Amino acid sequence: MTPFAIAGVQMYVHALESNVAGMLQRLDILMTRFPWTQMVLFSELAPFGPLDQFALPPENETLEIFQAAALKHRIWLIPGSLFLKDPEDGRVYNTSVVINPEGEIIRRYAKMFPFRPYEAGIAAGTDFCVFDVPEVGRFGLSICYDMWFPETTRQLSSQGVEVLLHPVLTGTTDRDAELAIARATAVQFQCYVIDVNGLGAGGIGKSCVVDPTSMVLHQSGGQEDMFPIEIDLSMVRRQRETGMKGLGQVLKSFRDRSTDFSIYDRNSGTDAYLNTLGPLEVPQQGSRAGLFVDVPAQRVPDVPAFKGHDATPGFTQPQPEFAPEPLANETAGTAAIHAHAPAAVPAVPTAATPNPHVKPGTLAGTGEPSSG
Repeated sequence: MTPFAIAGVQMYVHALESNVAGMLQRLDILMTRFPWTQMVLFSELAPFGPLDQFALPPENETLEIFQAAALKHRIWLIPGSLFLKDPEDGRVYNTSVVINPEGEIIRRYAKMFPFRPYEAGIAAGTDFCVFDVPEVGRFGLSICYDMWFPETTRQLSSQGVEVLLHPVLTGTTDRDAELAIARATAVQFQCYVIDVNGLGAGGIGKSCVVDPTSMVLHQSGGQEDMFPIEIDLSMVRRQRETGMKGLGQVLKSFRDRSTDFSIYDRNSGTDAYLNTLGPLEVPQQGSRAGLFVDVPAQRVPDVPAFKGHDATPGFTQPQPEFAPEPLANETAGTAAIHAHAPAAVPAVPTAATPNPHVKPGTLAGTGEPSSG
């Protein structure tokens, strides 16, 4: 058994003010209540919210504050993510950092798939994030929309990642779909998924922890939540060797595949269909994009009231009156009913000879004793 305790913090995030002090306060409370926690993960963009106007330089005081907090509590700390601006080209990246218990930043990861077209102006990262926790196992990091592209997790799991840390900021109606993807990712790549969402400007909650069999070990509601949970990385290793419940060994099957996928060769032409889908842009009101047949709305014609007459919408024209036709013979179909006196019921005649008296113990008409 290889146990390791990870806690997610689902907290309310403000969009127009710093949330750093609130994060530190919740971290102190968490470590006081659950001192056995070894790693803490916050939601995407938790420190300053979803507006890139608060982008910071790569080296800044906020990161130093988080480094001090990790050292204070002797924990691995991933403080969600924050917008960092490259001083050379001015591009802004949605960046997460991994801080070890010594307070050192050991990895930086820039989100590979910004939520375009809605996250316009955010640059995409190109490097994967993999790191080892000594004597525990290998961890990987992806941010929110990254997980919608299974190639990202395929790359991480092929490099030996056993636990996928996934800070998200989802406040939209697709959160349930995202939870389904989290479960599918866990079982498809036989790893743990630690998925932490925020509240308020940081999302609608429903954070979750999923094990390699796709079982949900914990799911938050729509309120603040701090959820430490102990996972067992030996379960990952066992399942990757023998399959989920002794069944599918998907990583081995992919390793032993008999084909490579030309879709990943941009020069193969296999993805020609994708070029017919139009630009990546926000839909506009009344958009008919993707509808190949433009059929205008049609008014259903009114049906004539009766044969020989034109249609009259709403029957605005006067309608003919119908009078009942009199019967030629008012007595037709009727018959006189005569009353009859009920027939007399004949009286039942009495027996000419009454039944003879039978003495007890004798057979009737014989005088012989009965056998009873």
